[in-house]
Amino acid sequence: MPDFDAASLALHEAHKGKLEVRSKVSLATRDDLSAAYTPGVAAVCKEVQARPERARDLTFKGNSVAIVSDGSAVLGLGNIGPLGALPVMEGKAILFKEFADIDGVPVVLDTQDPLEIIKTVERIAPTFGGINLEDIAAPKCFQVENALQGIGIPVFHDDQHGTAIVLLAALLNACRVTGRKPEELKVVINGAGAAGTAIAKLLRCVGQDPSVCVPVRDVLVCDSKGIIGRQRTDLNNAKQLLLHYTNRADQSGSVFDALVGADVFIGVSVGDLIGPEHIRSMSDS
Repeated sequence: MPDFDAASLALHEAHKGKLEVRSKVSLATRDDLSAAYTPGVAAVCKEVQARPERARDLTFKGNSVAIVSDGSAVLGLGNIGPLGALPVMEGKAILFKEFADIDGVPVVLDTQDPLEIIKTVERIAPTFGGINLEDIAAPKCFQVENALQGIGIPVFHDDQHGTAIVLLAALLNACRVTGRKPEELKVVINGAGAAGTAIAKLLRCVGQDPSVCVPVRDVLVCDSKGIIGRQRTDLNNAKQLLLHYTNRADQSGSVFDALVGADVFIGVSVGDLIGPEHIRSMSDS
């Protein structure tokens, strides 16, 4: 197997990162420069000032997204800060370009204060057509994403929305293959961070249109101390909110207790946790 660590370091050093800025228009002549910049650009400025919606047609805004992170929960690396997060945000930008032809701009922030993150994103929002929040730790990611929903452009948190959407697609496909119905399923999620919480909400159709969203029978969410239930006295606010739509029978115990008789296991936390004996304890129907 190739040594991807060494290959990645060599690739990034050779190219000085993965991104560059290129012009869409030629500046070969004086007339080119006058149309692209001064004096012609003044007409574009006045048009956008008079009709702000035209910014999407006349500027970079119409096909751009800011990829915003504070570096507090990067991949499997944890809190490595903004500079440590920058290579990942560059990677997300080239994925946007390659697979959707969207111009992504990494924006790593030298703060991990949720209010400062919110203010910063609000201030840069006029430049972009959308915001992709990335690798911001729970529970502050919920506060940040919630507060930014009214800024006039779409705000998407990859670790919440992206993971939950992909998981739902996989689960629906598994149901088709096995002949199961989603509404019959008891689901165990290990991990109560951004991904686990968003998955639980989507599987239980929280905030979804009931005419199109069918909730699974029940979801048990587990953290490092076991099943999140009403008997727990150590739950933060985000975990307490989970109890509004999960663990309907108020089970307690470890993640292994939760697996007994369950239909689905979703791991969004530590690896190498579940063994064959735990899978055998799950429902075989």
